[in-house]
Amino acid sequence: MIEKLSAIAATRIAPAAGAGGPAASSAAVASDFASALAQGAGNVADQVSEADRAAMSALSGQTGPREVAEAVMTAEQSLQTAIAVRDKLVNAFLDISRMQI
Repeated sequence: MIEKLSAIAATRIAPAAGAGGPAASSAAVASDFASALAQGAGNVADQVSEADRAAMSALSGQTGPREVAEAVMTAEQSLQTAIAVRDKLVNAFLDISRMQI
């Protein structure tokens, strides 16, 4: 997931950097970063929902344990990545808020 977010950010930030001066590029970067985070959060939610659907279909006998395990492990990995990103963002915000002006 980190690679996906980095790839999204890299493709959207590069064209905006030269257009419209620092204020315009700053707004574009902020918008792109927010959309990248939103897309990442949406992907995590989709994977957790998929794991839930797999577990429910396993209860009805439509899905085997291997598919359920794969879906749950993928969702768990995505959730752990999202938690790590959140922790890094919170730490960065706290570091910035402690800076003296």
